Amino acid sequence: MPTGMHLHHARRMVDPSRPGPATERVRVRRGAIRAEYDRTAILAVLDAGMVAHLGVSTPDGPIVLPMAYGHDGEQLFLHGAVANAALRAAAGSDVCVTITVVDGLVVGRCPFHNSMNYRGVIVRGSARHVADPDERLVALRTISDHVVATWATGRAPSAEELRRTTVVAVPLTEASVKLRAGDPVDEPEDLDGPHWAGHVPIRSIWEQPVPSTDLPAGVEVPAAIAALAGRAV
Repeated sequence: MPTGMHLHHARRMVDPSRPGPATERVRVRRGAIRAEYDRTAILAVLDAGMVAHLGVSTPDGPIVLPMAYGHDGEQLFLHGAVANAALRAAAGSDVCVTITVVDGLVVGRCPFHNSMNYRGVIVRGSARHVADPDERLVALRTISDHVVATWATGRAPSAEELRRTTVVAVPLTEASVKLRAGDPVDEPEDLDGPHWAGHVPIRSIWEQPVPSTDLPAGVEVPAAIAALAGRAV
């Protein structure tokens, strides 16, 4: 999860009544007031994100790769080609997966306090190769429909396509959320100064679908795709 540009942590105390981390490995230490550990908060960020970054150790050294993901509330699914070195190394190994949604820029009176508003999840655990064909198919649909729900309306994957694809699952047991919103946290002596401070929200929306240049005439846009236009990402 990002710390922003020299993120200045909030000067508040952590509420001891809030749920704590499942393990110390996912405890947020810097900016702990911004941490959430309950499952509802974790799933909300997973639902909002689109790209996960998988970190894993390989024989050639550590690697971090972006990839699409999905979840079923209990585990996170990642997929790629069977030749994907990161996924091959992940299966049966301890991994770290992060998902980040950037909501805006935070501008401090001093650039040292510039930051970003964001929602981020970190998941740690042992990745499991999904070998069962039925479970793998469900996982692939979960990943696909997380991005856009066209699994039911598109051509079904062929046996060869499935053979060339691998899926791993990471339990959501060890996970935490870090959230930042609102204004910069500036130094008290700067508050009455002449320098501007505030935040600039980022708003991403889906545009109108653009048909492929080789699409035959008369093929309608699926409802799930058409419904995206004008909606926030």
